[in-house]
Amino acid sequence: MSELAAGLTCELKREVRPDMSARHLGSGSVGVMATPAMIAMMEGAATRCVQEHLAQGQTTVGYIVNIRHLAPTPIGAEVVAMARLVDIDGRKLKFRVEAHEGDKLVGEGEHVRVIIDADSFLKQSTA
Repeated sequence: MSELAAGLTCELKREVRPDMSARHLGSGSVGVMATPAMIAMMEGAATRCVQEHLAQGQTTVGYIVNIRHLAPTPIGAEVVAMARLVDIDGRKLKFRVEAHEGDKLVGEGEHVRVIIDADSFLKQSTA
């Protein structure tokens, strides 16, 4: 395990598939990338950014999502979601997140994740 520190970054690239569309997910009626799909990519990038820096048995869960979806992205386009760890406050990890289609910024915002012990967390969810 290496040190968890502000400045860590990670990118996640995906081609927008029909099952990622607003029409398919029910968040709209248009066949473009849905806001929930974009947010999931941003969360995925944030998760990957820090996972290897956590102790064994630890992971993170989403806590706050504050995102602006700025532009449509068509099916078949490649989207790159980026997360940069900007602050650590105890177990809370604050990220700056963005999504791009080429040079076009399609989404941006803030995402906070919380470090948890996976086993304890799962036990709480079934209790």
